[in-house]
Amino acid sequence: MTRSILQIALLAGLASAAHAETDAAGHWAFQPLVQPRVPAVRDASWPATDVDRFLLAKLEAAQRWPVADASPEVLLRRLTFDLAGRPPTVAEQDAFFSAPAATRLPEAVDRLLASPEFGERWAQHWLDVARYADSSGGGRSMMFPAAWRYRDYVIEAFNNDVPFDQFVCEQLAGDQLPAEDAAQRDRQTIATGFLTLGAINYELQDKKLLEMEIVDEQIDVVGRAFLGLSLGCARCHDHKFDPIATEEYYGLAGIFASTHSVVHENVGRPFERPLTDG
Repeated sequence: MTRSILQIALLAGLASAAHAETDAAGHWAFQPLVQPRVPAVRDASWPATDVDRFLLAKLEAAQRWPVADASPEVLLRRLTFDLAGRPPTVAEQDAFFSAPAATRLPEAVDRLLASPEFGERWAQHWLDVARYADSSGGGRSMMFPAAWRYRDYVIEAFNNDVPFDQFVCEQLAGDQLPAEDAAQRDRQTIATGFLTLGAINYELQDKKLLEMEIVDEQIDVVGRAFLGLSLGCARCHDHKFDPIATEEYYGLAGIFASTHSVVHENVGRPFERPLTDG
């Protein structure tokens, strides 16, 4: 009886795995990008771009219609909250309404994008992805006195319009990239704070386990930040619903394990590389 139950469970598991592989192969997230056909719409006067046509086509199919355009006052308020995280000042409102109607909105956009507030507002979204905090949070909470440097690096990257590919490379391997001067080398080194942050229990006395816990945290944040996938399950088994194998997990782990990330003491601590500006 027990053997029959185990056989049934095994067959069910194999069938489930096969079904999962089929589902993963056909999942929309893993399909190659294609150029979609722009849908036709009945109200050709409303769309300003092809994106509007996609939206309007869905609305029309559901027998719904766009609301009236927002007033200039509402547009300025939405824009300022979105880009700067605050309402517009009286002076900004006066400047907006004194400008010609045809140019005041793009001028307001340019002004807000050029403001330091833009980076301060939008950096918070990336800092959430990067699990930014001023302490480790795992086990005994260990303070990260220099974490602010990474925070400021992200703010400056947004304000300086750093290309995204450069932004990614600096956070993954900034200390390995060529630099024209000491200031650039420092900035790129600070960027790798992305890999140092996270909830790590530096009190672990099994130092090999501590190293692998750090590697696992690094793999997890890389997967979530750049792939939109959780990779941690592959530490123990192939993913059931994503095309991620344990072999691939440990291939990536080998890269991070070759990096000097921790100083082993009774209570470990993150490895720190000195900067030229102290």
